[in-house]
Amino acid sequence: MDLDLALVRAFAVTAETLHFGRAAERLGTSQQALSKRVARLEALLAVGLFEREGGVRLTGAGERFLPVAREALAAGERAVAAVTGTGAVVRIDTWGHLYAPMRTVAQAARELGGVRLEPGPGRDWPSVAAALTRGDTDLGFGRVHPLPDGRDAGLAVRVVRLEPVDAVVSASHPLADAGELRPADLRGSALRCPAELDRLDFLRRFAEEFQITRRQDGPNLGLDHLLQHVRADASCFTLFPADAPPPGDAGLRSIPLVRPTPLYAWSLAWRGTHRHPGLDPLLRCFSELGRASRWLDYAPERDWLPDSDRAGLTNP
Repeated sequence: MDLDLALVRAFAVTAETLHFGRAAERLGTSQQALSKRVARLEALLAVGLFEREGGVRLTGAGERFLPVAREALAAGERAVAAVTGTGAVVRIDTWGHLYAPMRTVAQAARELGGVRLEPGPGRDWPSVAAALTRGDTDLGFGRVHPLPDGRDAGLAVRVVRLEPVDAVVSASHPLADAGELRPADLRGSALRCPAELDRLDFLRRFAEEFQITRRQDGPNLGLDHLLQHVRADASCFTLFPADAPPPGDAGLRSIPLVRPTPLYAWSLAWRGTHRHPGLDPLLRCFSELGRASRWLDYAPERDWLPDSDRAGLTNP
């Protein structure tokens, strides 16, 4: 039996969305045409791939067919790229947008050559983990932390950059003139968070580790809103990556943290059972950039990392 990859793609996208209308929209076709392609594939395989009553869901045969269908589509992409000389397209979702993850991704993209990145709008790590598991995206980039109920099971993670963070305070803050600060020096100040603290694993762990008991959070209304609040309140501070300082402003001070220096871990994440053909060159590119830029410098006696980030340093 010769499989038509157009039929396989129709199945795979429908399996990822579990909605014929959304799948048709992604494929740029009509829902009727998509349904016919899926039905044709089911006839060729002589099995039902979807249950259609009470909502769309995969049958047992559909569950078994999905991972090998993805492999077949990836092989088809590699075959086309080998003949045409065009690079594979890697869909990458980023999160932690206030900390500008695309700064790092863009540096890798400039070095990639044959691999093309297609950025996607990730909301946070749980939503990107779900998209990776469904196959809606190929790669995630941001800060990874353990998710409840094993929702990140089956995903591979590699830390690719450790970025020091500074304390950002108002020019009227009592510590504004310090050349550097220890995290413990901030215990008398309130940590201003860019979103609800229970969604910000790094800031929550930082506050717990260094006994920052006063915390302010709220909805994520963007970087300008965060900095406006810090600028107006001399009792609070926030954390920001040292290599991506906030916009220059006479009303703010960015102060390095030392003894220890907190490090924000940026990681790549992907499905462990389905390696995109562009993944290996991308990982090599990040490794080379990391060595050249000393992105992974870490000394336990000098720096602070949450436990889960230290574990990610040795993941595949």
